[in-house]
Amino acid sequence: MKKLLILFAILALAACKTEEKPKDYVTFSGKVTNPNSDSLVIKSRDYNKVIKLKEDGTFTDTLKVKPGMYYLFDGSESTPIYLKNGYDMNLTIDTKEFDETVKYTGEGSENSNFLAQNNLLMEKLMSQDFSELDEANITKKFDEIKSKLEGFINKHTEIDSSLAADMKKSLDPMLKSQKGYYLQMAALKRDLPKGAPSPTFEAYENYSGGTTSLSDLKGKYVYIDVWATWCGPCKAEIPHLKQIEKDYHGKNIAFVSMSIDDDRSHKGSWEKANQDWRAMVKDKELGGIQLFAPKGWKSKFVTDYRINGIPRFILIDPNGNIVSPDAPRPSSPKLRSTLDELLK
Repeated sequence: MKKLLILFAILALAACKTEEKPKDYVTFSGKVTNPNSDSLVIKSRDYNKVIKLKEDGTFTDTLKVKPGMYYLFDGSESTPIYLKNGYDMNLTIDTKEFDETVKYTGEGSENSNFLAQNNLLMEKLMSQDFSELDEANITKKFDEIKSKLEGFINKHTEIDSSLAADMKKSLDPMLKSQKGYYLQMAALKRDLPKGAPSPTFEAYENYSGGTTSLSDLKGKYVYIDVWATWCGPCKAEIPHLKQIEKDYHGKNIAFVSMSIDDDRSHKGSWEKANQDWRAMVKDKELGGIQLFAPKGWKSKFVTDYRINGIPRFILIDPNGNIVSPDAPRPSSPKLRSTLDELLK
């Protein structure tokens, strides 16, 4: 009888176990070394969840999600992550080497580990120097990049099939955008080659008073920053540009910042565009020669240089000829090496 009771008990437990509902949430835990903030954020276009970190950088939380790719943001950098209800994942990361140290363990971790590795591969492939390639070689290079990324996806047969399909589907639009930019720059250097006479500008309003033309600066190298007050990446370059101006003060070079603020970006008012430009020059204590392009994006200098995205940097020699129609940014070490060579 005792053995029968034990058997019935085991069968009852087994029956209970089979009737348990699948977990309809993700269990997510881990540890962040050298955290950049006191929390992590998991987000997508229609989802946002803040996960608080403990003092030692550890965390644990549950997430109720739709299956798919999300982004994990630590306050400074982000990494893709694949989530599906039922997963039980653990993350370890050291923000000092963010992308290189992202590692997941537990149920569902293979998908997110794949995304982290794919991110590293993409970063490596896209960090190549395309600046000296012509259009034919840029096309060839991007065909090679696509082949390597597709091969990487195909190799990882352990990942969710829907993730693999989505990754393959996104390759063409992602690479098309990047390739288009480099093709545009190659065409620009072909049509506005080094040594050719530079397009000019005439009588642009100078913040310090009066007007300035490119011809006024003949006899000096001219480094032109085309920017706008609303442009985040433009403003990010300001501290670097200030330092460059300081370090090359007294050298045979003029630093020109050309605002293309216009009515469309300032509530339909050219007057407000000009006022906002003047306010930022004063507030940020911008140096160099501060100019206001009279027609914004439609100014002849801007259209002649085919500028459709900012910031854009242009370098012109003392004779008014092009050194580079797409010069390195102030934050790039390449700018210093270029200027050191020219101004030695």
